[in-house]
Amino acid sequence: MNTAIVLTIIADDKPGIVEAVSRTLKKYNGNWSRSSMSSLAGQFAGILLASVPEEQTEACCAALKELESGGLRIITRVSNEEASAGNARKFSIQLVGNDRPGIVHDITSILADHKVSVTSLETSVEGASMGGGELFKATAELTVPETSDILALERNIEALANDLMVDIKLLK
Repeated sequence: MNTAIVLTIIADDKPGIVEAVSRTLKKYNGNWSRSSMSSLAGQFAGILLASVPEEQTEACCAALKELESGGLRIITRVSNEEASAGNARKFSIQLVGNDRPGIVHDITSILADHKVSVTSLETSVEGASMGGGELFKATAELTVPETSDILALERNIEALANDLMVDIKLLK
């Protein structure tokens, strides 16, 4: 039986970070399942889901912790089961508009009010071609409980889009 391990990794960005983590997982017969990694302001930041044979989980986590001597900060969370979404529905949301502080909080507050879980979030800020300023873009994958009122969620998102003067699309 395999154990799921979720890792968060942060370090000064330099070559070899991903190789060091993958080498450690391989040593303990771990399988790299899913990940998202980026370089942000000179820092490497990543999140990773791996599976490791149950009998090697503790040793693998200890070996990953030893990578901290090389400048990596690694946090591991071990789980014996995959998270289940039950009868939840999957949606995605796309947002484009002028950047301003609090925009992520505004949209995620509405999602939390409707018990919607954000399973993936990608954001960027780019120079606006026509108006000067900066353009904020976000794409998120959502898990919406079967009991949620989708029409009310859509109305709240549309109202927020009007308030913020942004384009927000909820896609099924």
